[in-house]
Amino acid sequence: MTFEKSGATFAPATTGAEQEEGSTFRPQFDANGLVTAIATDRDTGRPLMVAHMNAEALSATIETGIAHYWSRSRKTLWKKGETSGALQTVHEIWTDCDQDAVWLRVTTPKPEDTCHTGRASCFYRRIDRETGGLVLSDSSNS
Repeated sequence: MTFEKSGATFAPATTGAEQEEGSTFRPQFDANGLVTAIATDRDTGRPLMVAHMNAEALSATIETGIAHYWSRSRKTLWKKGETSGALQTVHEIWTDCDQDAVWLRVTTPKPEDTCHTGRASCFYRRIDRETGGLVLSDSSNS
């Protein structure tokens, strides 16, 4: 049995050794049909963003080498950078031990447009452990 949606076909998730040690990609989609996707800069390792992928977005990413995500707010497939020109070229895709998250190592021609706020990363605020408040910070210098 395989999981199919919009042309994407993945082996079904299982438990135990096959899921954690096997050589078959078996993404474990949550109840909403999503896996968490973490994008980092290929060269610096800097975290760029966290988003979600459904089977269609994951399949499109694998097939095209350009990051696609599922927009939970708009309920639609989202080709990252399609309107801004900050397309994310995917160089590697990794999955975690139980295959419920993926890590994309990417490059983009317009890193300053990674975040919709006009920053090179969505991670631009640090939590101050003493006060619990947020501090604007360039995470590449931390």
